[in-house]
Amino acid sequence: MSTWDAFLLNPADDVAVALRPIAAGEAVRVRGGHSVTARADIPMAHKLALRAIAAGASVRKYGEIIGQACTTIAAGDHVHVHNIVSRRARKSA
Repeated sequence: MSTWDAFLLNPADDVAVALRPIAAGEAVRVRGGHSVTARADIPMAHKLALRAIAAGASVRKYGEIIGQACTTIAAGDHVHVHNIVSRRARKSA
């Protein structure tokens, strides 16, 4: 069994990736030196916020901006299509 529950891909990231399903209320040990309490159930391989992210702020994963928060995201929240807009999904008008 792993010592870590989630993995930080880059020190600049706002999110970590769950290495297993995580239940709401669980203390999450993040490889990379962080720890956070999950505020929601996080499916395996999904993102977990490491810190609060303001609505409209950029969200980083891989050290790169992957999207923009469309609502305020608290540390420990599940980060997915319900609270970020992907930069990849944007189209020019």
